[in-house]
Amino acid sequence: MRTLPRSASASLALLAVFAVSCGSSDSGSPSTGSTGASGTVTVFAAASLTAAFTEIGEAFAVEYPDADVTFNFAASSELAAQIGEGAPADVFASADLDNMTKLTDAGATSTDPVVFAGNELQIIVAPGNPLGIAGVADLADADLIVVTCAPEVPCGTYAAQVFEDAGVAVTPKSLEENVKAVVTKVTLGEADAGIVYRTDVLAAGDAAAGVEIPDDLDVLAEYPIAVTELAPNAAGARVFIDFVLGATGQRILASYGFLAP
Repeated sequence: MRTLPRSASASLALLAVFAVSCGSSDSGSPSTGSTGASGTVTVFAAASLTAAFTEIGEAFAVEYPDADVTFNFAASSELAAQIGEGAPADVFASADLDNMTKLTDAGATSTDPVVFAGNELQIIVAPGNPLGIAGVADLADADLIVVTCAPEVPCGTYAAQVFEDAGVAVTPKSLEENVKAVVTKVTLGEADAGIVYRTDVLAAGDAAAGVEIPDDLDVLAEYPIAVTELAPNAAGARVFIDFVLGATGQRILASYGFLAP
């Protein structure tokens, strides 16, 4: 498996439930009637999926040794733009519905998107929360160095929605290209706080801490996945998506803190 170098719908959620309940077997085997996958399967996936999808790719390679999964992790908005320009992706896994919709509306996907996971937001701070940041309102303090994703990136859109819902004006000191960059700023001590996904705080381990955002202010991020219209390996892409929706894929996603669809 290789990693390349360096984005709300009830019907989508129902599709996801159907796929999980009626799809893959406990081993993660495909539900499409395919006997297996072979060749290279190129997956363009949101940066917040890096750790979980890397492990899913490893499990997929065990199940389908004739297949080679290649990942391109970046902001969903960047990935959608690349696919729209003809990048040879087989699978697109977005951290939001909007960027997937851009591709489906443009005819750039060949299967209906299915929501395979959910996520929540948290405020990421230094270990032990030395500045005592207690909630979203504290981020309006001009003395704090707060960073978020750029507004076109899903985590940036979600952060702006949280600030609006909380009725606070927060001016980020920098706008990062993806959620991993926000995490890096905080863990390196270059920022006091940022808005990231709950899964990113968990992935940071002892290098960071998380401050919960109340449910009435938080945003539920929905992650859809689909086969691209120009997929070089559409058959392999369908098997990979089945694997993500199956028991093994869902178990791995849950272990990284993702919510069931």
